Amino acid sequence: MEKLNTNEYKSFEEIKHIGEDGSEFWFARELAPVLGYNKWENFSKVIDKAMLACKNSGQDVYYQFPDVRKLITHAKGGKRTIQDYKLSRYACYLIVQNGDPRKQIIAIAQTYFAVQTRRAELFEQMAQLDEDNKRLVVRNDIKQWNQILAETAYKAGAITDEEYAEFQNSGYIGLYGGEKVEDIHKRKGLEPKQRILDYMNSSELIANLFRISQADEKIKNENIKGTKNINKAHNEVGQNVREAIKKNKGILPENQPTPEKSVEEITKEQLKELHKHRKHLMLDEDI
Repeated sequence: MEKLNTNEYKSFEEIKHIGEDGSEFWFARELAPVLGYNKWENFSKVIDKAMLACKNSGQDVYYQFPDVRKLITHAKGGKRTIQDYKLSRYACYLIVQNGDPRKQIIAIAQTYFAVQTRRAELFEQMAQLDEDNKRLVVRNDIKQWNQILAETAYKAGAITDEEYAEFQNSGYIGLYGGEKVEDIHKRKGLEPKQRILDYMNSSELIANLFRISQADEKIKNENIKGTKNINKAHNEVGQNVREAIKKNKGILPENQPTPEKSVEEITKEQLKELHKHRKHLMLDEDI
């Protein structure tokens, strides 16, 4: 997943609001100057184009661009009502897509809101999946991130298999309150060739995905070198994830139930079902 440059996108983060339901939104009057529009009349034209694009995409315009009225005070002390919009993440994305492409900030905003919108889409997609499919998605992400982390650890000093195994265990020890890979494997009652990640539910997998991705980011951002130092960093990240779970009163990873089926078994079952319903084309000649 693409990372956000927090310095480059700071202005958008500063004007972001969080609703009572946890949703993010931006006020059009606050977004306009950040995007380089000093006149509301000019920015309102961009909003109109974005609203039309929203309508044509099949989305509810009034849901994405709810109209709000604000009472402001003049310099002379008088008051008047002005129009504003409470913009969803998707609405902001459409606005910057219809903004002046010559403005450098518009290009930055396009990247920012595109990434944010994609994250929301992924979250919604995950929410619609059943437990088995959530496990498949997250397990696949972990495979990719583990490869990235392995390369990062190698460049930082974990060159031998033994050094990488120690580095790996450091993260698990932090996240699992002292348990190493072999301890987790034994607790789950797995066979020697069975992998612990294949026997985790989606919540446990997500905790590990966060550990892996954040360990990679910490080592790179802080330019940490040497096996002892990267082991310490990985352990700290694991502990931080564990503390976050505790703070949110979640179930700690070692207390998560172990699924009966492995990710590999679920994959085989779904592939079998897929091929079972596969349509075969009827051709009059072999080609």
